[in-house]
Amino acid sequence: MKNILEFNHNKAREFFLKEQSYFNFDLPSYFVFETLLNEISQEIDGGNIEDYYKIFKPKNGEQEKIIPSKLEGVNYILLNNKDGKYEWRPFQLIHPALYVDLVHKITEEKNWNLIVEKFGEFQDNPKIICHSIPIESESKLSDKATAITNWWQNIEQESLELALEYEYVLHSDINNCYGTIYTHSIPWALHTKSFAKGNRSRTHVGNVIDKYLRDMSYGQTNGIPQGSVLMDFIAEMILGYADLELTKKIEGSGIDDYKILRYRDDYRIFANNPHDAEETTKFLTEILIELGMRLHAQKTMVSNNVIRDSIKPDKLYWNAKKRGAKGLQNHLLLIHQLSEEFPNSGSLIKALDKFFNRVQNIKATKENIGVLISILIDISFKNPKTYTIACGILSKFLSLIDDTDKQEEILKQIEVRFGKIPNTGYIKIWLQRVTLKIDRKIDYDEKLCQRVNDDSIKIWNSDWLNDNINDIINKAVLIDENVIKEIDKVIDSDEIQLFEY
Repeated sequence: MKNILEFNHNKAREFFLKEQSYFNFDLPSYFVFETLLNEISQEIDGGNIEDYYKIFKPKNGEQEKIIPSKLEGVNYILLNNKDGKYEWRPFQLIHPALYVDLVHKITEEKNWNLIVEKFGEFQDNPKIICHSIPIESESKLSDKATAITNWWQNIEQESLELALEYEYVLHSDINNCYGTIYTHSIPWALHTKSFAKGNRSRTHVGNVIDKYLRDMSYGQTNGIPQGSVLMDFIAEMILGYADLELTKKIEGSGIDDYKILRYRDDYRIFANNPHDAEETTKFLTEILIELGMRLHAQKTMVSNNVIRDSIKPDKLYWNAKKRGAKGLQNHLLLIHQLSEEFPNSGSLIKALDKFFNRVQNIKATKENIGVLISILIDISFKNPKTYTIACGILSKFLSLIDDTDKQEEILKQIEVRFGKIPNTGYIKIWLQRVTLKIDRKIDYDEKLCQRVNDDSIKIWNSDWLNDNINDIINKAVLIDENVIKEIDKVIDSDEIQLFEY
């Protein structure tokens, strides 16, 4: 794997224009965006997106440009329920024209060199280590799978090793990090706060990034889109700046015996004195407040058992509880119990992954499929992070039912069940994958689902663009029919699993 800060500006541009970087949440394999990104990139290379703004002439006035920050729906927002109740996370497919041009601006040689230099300053303190800079895989694993492996090696394993050196660890993370980032803080991070406040010119890359983020979000200055590696990298700019400011405060306090591991908005503060850990957290809180963010009070805790609390509690629980379950129903009930104890946890995803591997090659079973589906859907209903793998298992269970009327009845019941919770666009996309080879005409009221059967469905609001780029977007093939032709009714492991187990 390779850290993107090691790339030159050309390689960085190539990396951000990859489909894996444009969106990093799971979509069925027939959704394709890379060709569209590359066509727009070729069209605007060397120019500015503002050259493609649509012009209108109001009555008794001069010609004006339509500005994206004045329009709603520029980015496509895919709502995903977080807890089976009323909390939700908005994944975003950034408008491809804004995305590509922002990538171009960031990866201009002068701008990229400045950004890399600033990250060198952010990471100058060897006692504060960030392990979440985007990386590119150099193996058969995807970038996303490699990033997860990187977390395990550099956060969990390094935390365990630090138990030799430190007696206490304090865990905390930022509450709704992406949703609360103050976009004006990006110029502060890249150019210093005092300079940025006196220099608003778009010759400075921090101001450029700030403007593009507001163009994507109806002019708002709070929050950045979630769901792409590019936005993960921009978040790292602000969080790296916070690391730099934290270093200054700690040095001023005289605290020296500490180490901090950070993975994006997740902090592990190691110390031999609990007061030092809490004082460091107080400094961090003060810095984050200035940036519009705050720590999650319920997730902030200090422990004197570094070994135990360096491993996520769901993993410890599952390692202790898991055992061979002969029957499929018993196995699934065991996973259901895990989901009740540790909802939306990494161990839950891994347990379902292994269950999927178990059932994948089954041709028939004497167990009650209806009961298995009922348990599975109850797990998924309350644990939205499981949607993808649960739909893979569901597709297998449905294939074991010969009666098509029974299949349709079960699918209707599932639709009614999920209809009881708000913001379920994401599950509809995966339910469509389950039903696509059963009945492609099933209607789902989600734009990406509708685009599968209707090329005229517009995903982004492009009313601010002239015909040059609008034609590229309108003619773009976002659904690969060859992939749909090749996929089976049963979702294959390659479509949904990051790792082989």
